[in-house]
Amino acid sequence: MTTYLIGLDYGSESARGVLVEVESGRQVAQHVHPYRHGIMTRQLPGGTPLPPDFALQNAEDYTEAAFEILSRLGRGRTVAGVGLGFTASSPLPARTDGVPLSRLHPDAPHAYVKLWKHNAQTYADAINARPGPFLANFGGRVSGEWLLAKAAQIAAEAPMLWAETDRFIEGGDWLAWQLTGREARGLGFAAYKAQFSAAAGYPQGVVADLDRRLATPLPVGSPAGPLSPQWRDLTGIEGPAIVAVAVIDSHVMLPAIGGVTPGAFVGALGTSAAYLYLSDVYRPLPRGIEGVAFDGSMRQLWCYEAGQPSFGDTLAWFVRAFPRGADREDSFRIYNAEAAELPPVAGRLVALDWLGGNRVPYADGALSGLLAGLTRETTAAEIYLALMESLCFGARAIYDLFPAGGLPAERVLMASGLARANPLLIQIMADVLDHPVEVPEIANATAVGAVIHGAVAAGTVATYAEGAERFGAQSVGQVLPRAAHARRYQKAYEIYQRLAAGDEVHAGLRALRGLEISPLV
Repeated sequence: MTTYLIGLDYGSESARGVLVEVESGRQVAQHVHPYRHGIMTRQLPGGTPLPPDFALQNAEDYTEAAFEILSRLGRGRTVAGVGLGFTASSPLPARTDGVPLSRLHPDAPHAYVKLWKHNAQTYADAINARPGPFLANFGGRVSGEWLLAKAAQIAAEAPMLWAETDRFIEGGDWLAWQLTGREARGLGFAAYKAQFSAAAGYPQGVVADLDRRLATPLPVGSPAGPLSPQWRDLTGIEGPAIVAVAVIDSHVMLPAIGGVTPGAFVGALGTSAAYLYLSDVYRPLPRGIEGVAFDGSMRQLWCYEAGQPSFGDTLAWFVRAFPRGADREDSFRIYNAEAAELPPVAGRLVALDWLGGNRVPYADGALSGLLAGLTRETTAAEIYLALMESLCFGARAIYDLFPAGGLPAERVLMASGLARANPLLIQIMADVLDHPVEVPEIANATAVGAVIHGAVAAGTVATYAEGAERFGAQSVGQVLPRAAHARRYQKAYEIYQRLAAGDEVHAGLRALRGLEISPLV
């Protein structure tokens, strides 16, 4: 009898599933399902307009995607385990039976999932103004993208809905609940996005009665439970089908790319970018880094987290706004080819990579991007190159914080679809960091990481190291820095640092982001 594992990767626009054969470790099938309602930024499905800066999703899209993927991959097959990776922080209000409030109040914006892109920075600022001990492992501040700020926003702007909210729960945890019939939250979501600690629990006194709407989380690799009878009937899946607790999408891929040992600095490069540092010893949070938790990403390891809220999204914006080809893919191909022929900082341009705000080191979602050095001779390809360089400068700003905090990187790994699809970007990254960059050669790394979490939860493998060896990347490419390029980038990076640290620059960017444009009369 052939046995399989299924990994589910829930991203911003769609969900992806892979089917892996246990005995051979091969990926034998995959399926992608776009969310029916996508990312709602202008209006709800019924036409209700949304306020500025809202980014919502419909929880029903998640279960629809699960049905489509699990049915296609698992019907008639014996499945040992199912793993889940999910964007974060993407919480939703629900009843005690798991019904999302959006089903009951379809015209109420605050009843829907607040996608990670939804930024409640004003409420984060208010929380940060009253610092508490729960912020010790988070640099003394929370982000407007995290659960606490989003809960505070609902409580303040929709108090009747908040009163009706029995559970405020991350989308990944909610999906695991739907699949198993049991509420089982993952420690990674709770620790990194809701500031849970094993010693003190959830923060108290931040949002009225928030703690009663949360639940004690389980360590990474724990079983949430077997697939429920209802979902077995729907999908035709046979076998144990143990569902693992959900894991943050950027963290879930660690075992798939061999990120299971101390000293690894891992970049998960997607629409946004997350950077993870693994350690077997605890050190105080390096200044500027977002957070640290134990047992939330890898078993028996501390994982430090930081990131950029706009990464691939930045380049996608540019080719969408200034197309060069027949479609987006063609525009990317043309721009990458032209940029590859240019020397570093070809247009004498330096950009700030804050098109979605800044996570590290400023934790300020109200900041915006900047392009400095424009002249009448500047070309579109030079601007595109400067944007790629700015993303790598932003990564360097994060990377440098770890050795400054006593956590030097022994290995640098860059993974996910963008790392494999854009070799020029990875070469620039190696040049800017002035460090060799490893690129694990594996398709669907995030979904395969979820597979390995499912294998651990089901007992198919005893450890994440074993799962990485059996199901993870079997080969790794290496990109070496170019000395001459690294020297030139060092000079440009120093300019980036001066721009990024300028109080007047911050004040101007925040003012522009908040500027109200009234019609001329």
